[in-house]
Amino acid sequence: MSITIVGSQLGDEGKGRIVDIFCDEADIVVRYQGGDNAGHTVVIGDEKYQLSLVPSGAISGKIGILGNGCVVNPKTLFDEIDGLRKRGIDPKVYVSQRAHIIFPFHKIVDNLEEVAKKEMKLDAGTTGRGIGPTYEDKAGRRGIRVGDLLDEELFLEKLEYLVQKRSKIASDVFGSVVDEAFDVEAIYREYCAYGKRIKNEDMAIVAGEFITKEIKSGAKVIFEGAQGTSLDIDHGIYPHVTSSNSSSGYAATGSGVSPRIIGNGEIIGIVKAYLSRVGTGPLPTELEGEFADDLRERGGEYGTVTGRPRRVGWLDMPMLRHAARVNGFTGIVINHIDVLAGMGDIKVAESYEFRGESIRTLPPTTELWGECQAEYITFPGWPECDWRDIAENGYEALPKTAQDYMDYVAKEVDADIIAVGVGPSRSETVLRRRPFNW
Repeated sequence: MSITIVGSQLGDEGKGRIVDIFCDEADIVVRYQGGDNAGHTVVIGDEKYQLSLVPSGAISGKIGILGNGCVVNPKTLFDEIDGLRKRGIDPKVYVSQRAHIIFPFHKIVDNLEEVAKKEMKLDAGTTGRGIGPTYEDKAGRRGIRVGDLLDEELFLEKLEYLVQKRSKIASDVFGSVVDEAFDVEAIYREYCAYGKRIKNEDMAIVAGEFITKEIKSGAKVIFEGAQGTSLDIDHGIYPHVTSSNSSSGYAATGSGVSPRIIGNGEIIGIVKAYLSRVGTGPLPTELEGEFADDLRERGGEYGTVTGRPRRVGWLDMPMLRHAARVNGFTGIVINHIDVLAGMGDIKVAESYEFRGESIRTLPPTTELWGECQAEYITFPGWPECDWRDIAENGYEALPKTAQDYMDYVAKEVDADIIAVGVGPSRSETVLRRRPFNW
């Protein structure tokens, strides 16, 4: 049995918190795409955990797996594992032998390319973590995988070729000085040590075989997506997207299991009650001025990984309808209802005005999306509440105006509301049903 957690917007929807809540009934949590550009925050009581690579279920003592669709920075991985151990949590994390490795020179090239693209307004607002160049090497069939680190002779051979290729691109294309980030000897020593630790801690697995076997034995598995559907490299606002497929269809490919496992399970879209994003590109419902500043502060809208202030806007229904179609949601979770409390009337972009017509979903290109003007409907707002009390008393305890707002969203995406987030911590969640009991 499985559930797949997917961001329905532009990332930062609160996926990590929901994974942590649903983990109570799960055995395994699998990350199937992305790398340490993903920021997942989990709050339990007074403890706050910020993870960028280790699957969120680690906080609950569940087995975590980084699938073959991920790109892995070993330093980040071990820093997070060691940091959790210092806090009394000993996570069990496995890594697919087919997952690709991020190297220091990937970060250099990532930043060089962003600077070059900025002049043409094609920059994606990346985190600079080397994610894109690593996926580029994967597609170019010159990447180095976790399994390669376990064979030091083979690793050196592949590393020498990759460094030669990447250093030439850095110097010839971007005019950059090749520095220690391209030092084969230093990289080889550092990454051989990572390979030894992976081997000594028995972390390397064939992910698809492991997960499938566990499911056949009765295990309950959560597939944890990173970023959001509108950042998907195929279905997002290209080129202002991430470098992987963040929609539900990739959960099978990026973990090595059959699509039947994903399709026969539940697919849950995580929705933020308003819109936010870090990065460039059009944003038809974007808010500015004092109201936007207030919303940003109330919602803590700063990137988990980068710390950058996020852009904020009203909820965008064409974007959500697009996400519902791409992912096939069987249910949704709506977060941050509490953030909008006391802010007056709430607007929602029900459609776009596009070249004299009204359209209800995303156009196929970012340039066309940039021409769209939001067509709003207005909902009465709701007051500040005792959100912990509401979390204890259930959905019907929510203000009627907030229920009307959320019921509208659920109807538009044709999926029922599984849970509502009314605060940052685990206890501030209105749970309507348990997804594994679906």
